[in-house]
Amino acid sequence: MTERRRYSSVRGGEWTFAVLGLPLALLGGGYALAVLYAGALLSLTVLGLPFVAVALLGARGLGTLHRRLVGRLLDARVDAPARPPRPAGLVARGRAVLTDPVAWRTLLYLVLRLPLGVAGFAAAVALPLGCGWLIGYPLWARLLQPGPMPFTWLDAGSPVLGLILLSAVPGAIRGLSGANRWLARLLLGPAGAQQRVRELETARATLLAENTDQLRRLERDLHDGTQARLVALAITLSLADDALAPVAGPDLGRLRTLVGRARGQTDDTIAELRRLTRGIHPAALDGGLGEALPGLTATSPVPVAVRLDLRERPDQVVERAVYFCAAELLTNVAKHSGAHSAELVADAGGGRVRLTVRDDGRGGAALGVGTGLAGLAERLAAVDGVLRIDSPPGGPTVITAELPTRI
Repeated sequence: MTERRRYSSVRGGEWTFAVLGLPLALLGGGYALAVLYAGALLSLTVLGLPFVAVALLGARGLGTLHRRLVGRLLDARVDAPARPPRPAGLVARGRAVLTDPVAWRTLLYLVLRLPLGVAGFAAAVALPLGCGWLIGYPLWARLLQPGPMPFTWLDAGSPVLGLILLSAVPGAIRGLSGANRWLARLLLGPAGAQQRVRELETARATLLAENTDQLRRLERDLHDGTQARLVALAITLSLADDALAPVAGPDLGRLRTLVGRARGQTDDTIAELRRLTRGIHPAALDGGLGEALPGLTATSPVPVAVRLDLRERPDQVVERAVYFCAAELLTNVAKHSGAHSAELVADAGGGRVRLTVRDDGRGGAALGVGTGLAGLAERLAAVDGVLRIDSPPGGPTVITAELPTRI
């Protein structure tokens, strides 16, 4: 019953877009058809190319207007495409406009938007009015025609037909709204290659910022921690040297104490250096993911079953990304899921690496809810990877990371 209500409900923005979108659709469609027609007529004259170039710039402007209308009324996010290049020189700039794929895609959108606009207006205005006429047909017929009229099958069938068509109005508007969203995302947004470049630029900028932060943190830890330990070790060794120097002979008790202290300080410094270098390149990865992942799951407080099928070894960069992804996901299982058991599955073959972590916890994991998944998705995107999350409330949670084996 809930799904039926959802299907039959229409937001106010969808009604408004169907009604007010018709004038804009007529304007845009007429503009695009006029440009194509006039451009074809002028193509053999010296005015043809300049006319088309100016018209394409106008199409971009209309595309911006349509994109904002779709975003505001249909609640569909459509990213703005890149601006056209502006090389030096009038001829070069005209060539850039004429070869601008965004402008040509916008022109195609304006042509296709015309029938959708007419259909939307018909579904939102003409169809309800027609349904009202059908429902009230027995009354209208008798009001318009003087004298008695016999009751016919048309009198009985027209209200039923009107009610059936009226019940289809919300679904028609929702369907046309979905078509308008899809068309706007397809033709008014950045091209697939441009969108991918943007995503990679954003991911690499995020990764660079994180690496810079890690480098500064490592520098601070070396300065404040390891360097201080080495200074303390040097002081201890200096005191031990002084204990060997007295004329009466070395103070063996004091010397033994200082040597023990120096040994402890050396062990602490080595442990500190191991902790710091572990974040740069985990030593466990020297033997590949087949050795590193079981060792990682062994340290998890939640029991983790491991299944590996690593037919080929990925690049070192990809291995590091998979390793840190597994570490982050297992940490989330221990901290946030409330799970009693988990499973880690990794396979590499056919040029792809897939890492899947399942748990029987409470579910509800999603990007941007404080579990670090958004940052993890950005780091994976930097190596052309994707993160998929399936975590309904109540669980179970299944998170899959997929990356190429070669970068």
